[in-house]
Amino acid sequence: MITRTHPLKEDAMTLIAEKPPASAADTIRAQFNYVVDTGIPPVRYIDWPEMAHKAIAPQYRQHEMNVRNGRPLRQTFDLDTHGFVFVDHHTQVRDFTDDAQRKNVYDAEVKALIKKHSGAADVLVFDHTLRVSDEQGQQNLNARPTVKGVHNDYTEASAPRRLRDVLGDAEAERRFNKRWAIIQVWRPIRGSVMIDPLGICDGRSIPQQGFIKVERRYKDRTGEVYHIAHHPSHIWFHFPQMERHEALVFKVFDSDTSKPSRFTAHSAFDDPAAPADAPPRESIETRTFAFFD
Repeated sequence: MITRTHPLKEDAMTLIAEKPPASAADTIRAQFNYVVDTGIPPVRYIDWPEMAHKAIAPQYRQHEMNVRNGRPLRQTFDLDTHGFVFVDHHTQVRDFTDDAQRKNVYDAEVKALIKKHSGAADVLVFDHTLRVSDEQGQQNLNARPTVKGVHNDYTEASAPRRLRDVLGDAEAERRFNKRWAIIQVWRPIRGSVMIDPLGICDGRSIPQQGFIKVERRYKDRTGEVYHIAHHPSHIWFHFPQMERHEALVFKVFDSDTSKPSRFTAHSAFDDPAAPADAPPRESIETRTFAFFD
């Protein structure tokens, strides 16, 4: 069943019409895996192999979409307006696979970055996920695979539930009294991203339809994400050959329903321009709670 969420702040087709035309050099065509609404809510079991036989897998259909090079437009993006920003972000971390370096160095860097671009008064880092595009690299780094399906990492229900999980009921209730958001930071950890780049959709171009809940069941908790159905209004961007000193900052939940973008559809995709001998993508995504006065 399609779950309706935020109201679209601008008519999506009007938004497309207002966009300046992109040159051929600034746009590629790429396939994205969009979920299909079958009427049966999908369920996945995470790190729970004995229950895997009960999973109900989502179904997907590929749609070819225009994907604009966002680099020439990088100064025009705004976190609340578009749902994301692309930034230079030099880091003192030498090894992103080292838990101590992430905790003692990177967490503080991420907090400062998100405060700068969101205006949040306080930021709490609560998760890091390493992703690698080849199986051998996943084993070597204890990393997860890249995600090639259009999605948003939290739902209206799972975002506050996650806040309770991390902070406890009493502190979560206190935080619910003011605006809060879940904001993520995505970056390469080694070399340029040549394959499986991250595509991200202008949040204003996502209509109030096509948000499909997918349950993620763990042994100790149940999460939910939105997988997103195709709509021709979606406006996609990518930032070719991202380097280690560059990052995407994007929202996956905002309690303030007046903001133009509260969620961001995003997905790894196959870049048709990627060289055949391109090295695997290695990246880290960091999840945070941002709290506002």
